[in-house]
Amino acid sequence: MARDHTPSPRLRGRRLLTASVAALALGGTLLAEVPASAASRPTGHDVSSHQKNVDWPSAKAGGARFAYVKATESTTYRNPYFAQQYQGSHRAGLLRGAYHFALPDRSSGRAQAAHFVRHGGDWTADGRTLPPALDLEHDPYDKKHMCYGLSRTRTTGWIRSFSDEVRRLTGRRPVIHTTTHWWNTCTGNSRAFAADHALWIARYDASGPGPLPAGWSTWTFWQYDNGGGTLPGDQNLFNGSLDRMKRFAQGS
Repeated sequence: MARDHTPSPRLRGRRLLTASVAALALGGTLLAEVPASAASRPTGHDVSSHQKNVDWPSAKAGGARFAYVKATESTTYRNPYFAQQYQGSHRAGLLRGAYHFALPDRSSGRAQAAHFVRHGGDWTADGRTLPPALDLEHDPYDKKHMCYGLSRTRTTGWIRSFSDEVRRLTGRRPVIHTTTHWWNTCTGNSRAFAADHALWIARYDASGPGPLPAGWSTWTFWQYDNGGGTLPGDQNLFNGSLDRMKRFAQGS
């Protein structure tokens, strides 16, 4: 995941192909396969304005069972393709949810949460709407400040403020999307969120999600490829059966 309203390159480093994740050359594009160890789990993807208008029936036919759609960033940005992506995935029969790209140095967690919920980040217990998600990763605007220039205490306070407001407005705690490196570096190995926040771990070109951020003993979603797969956007897995994901969406 990354900011999506400018044509800048992806924030991630260049992907290195390993024996753990196969790749297929198709029309000059490398397509990452689902890691064999997780092939039985429901597959999905996350999209932003980079993907523009998504062909959702084709994504469903291609194996997608769920999708996360970028809704907002900070308190000023809204994905101009959000309605097509969020409602289109729903009409195609996918479970879908919305995510917010955090910029903790711009405004408070509470303010960004309110902006997010107001513009797509709400939740309903219909069994088809995934809980809101918070995307925490490197500062895309200043590579020298991976942690947005904030102390670890301020970072964890910001996350708590965002989470509390999302819960107040929607009834659900947000799923936390992050990498182990970012989390442990920027929160100081905080264990304060693992008990009541589902983890969406990002780790690419590997046979598994690897060591998890401090406090978590399991993951709920794994983003295993950032843009090189068969589905539009980033490739993801759910850690369980489709029925279990539906119960998770419903709030069970």
